[in-house]
Amino acid sequence: MLMPEVQGSGLGLRRDLMPALAQSRQPLIDFMEVAPENWINIGGSLGKQFRSFTERYPFVFHGLSLSIGSPSPIDVSLVKNIKTLMQQHQVSIYSEHLTYCSDDGHLYDLMPIPFTEEAVKYVSQRIRQVQDILEQPIAMENASYYAAPAQEMSEIEFINAVLEESDCKLLLDVNNIYVNSINHQYDPVEFLHALPGDRIAYGHIAGHYDEADDLKVDTHGADVKPDVWHLLEQAYQRFGVFPTLLERDFNFPPLDELLGEVAQIRQVQSSYQHSEHLANA
Repeated sequence: MLMPEVQGSGLGLRRDLMPALAQSRQPLIDFMEVAPENWINIGGSLGKQFRSFTERYPFVFHGLSLSIGSPSPIDVSLVKNIKTLMQQHQVSIYSEHLTYCSDDGHLYDLMPIPFTEEAVKYVSQRIRQVQDILEQPIAMENASYYAAPAQEMSEIEFINAVLEESDCKLLLDVNNIYVNSINHQYDPVEFLHALPGDRIAYGHIAGHYDEADDLKVDTHGADVKPDVWHLLEQAYQRFGVFPTLLERDFNFPPLDELLGEVAQIRQVQSSYQHSEHLANA
């Protein structure tokens, strides 16, 4: 079965948003994203509501509990359930965090994987295992982190090594680059330029909390900051326009305001597509 591809500007579908979005026929949303764990084996009226959205929009899945860096074995049953859900709703992309969140039990937080050569090999083998089950590449997200235990290599070296070793795709989270650049004192544009653009499946943009001048917290609970919008522009300038989705998990503004940020993604994309057209004319 041919799966629909995603393009343009997207919005993360949260259950709190479903009633308002169900009444809206907004042309501004090109695709949506959910955590598949929240929809496995969900039937009844809620399952029908979800089906109504996947019939209207192309979807991507962004997982929460694969725990790719965990000491525990990969949850093969979870991966198989995600594969089934992807087929049921014609979802072409599954992404996850380059972190871990479990051992004997779930930690309910995304913990940093040590930036080491040993971790590169370990994580890459697990990514390849998941890709073999799904019979397609997955996209790993550059994650926000607040400590770097046992660090032997830089964040960018670690990410690039995992992408190469596992031959997976990249979910490029622009806000996470900005947050990490402040918290760990590096140049976000230099970091961005060092990523492999040919591996980008799609992108994320989100708001964060300014705890202090030198401490930013990735919350997905606020409007996108101007510096992050600027970094998105830098990403399009570097790699060309790629599908980009707005993440918002709580503190939801009125729907019109939320869709205004989705429209802003589209506006930035259009300006760079126009520039590319002029350059190639």
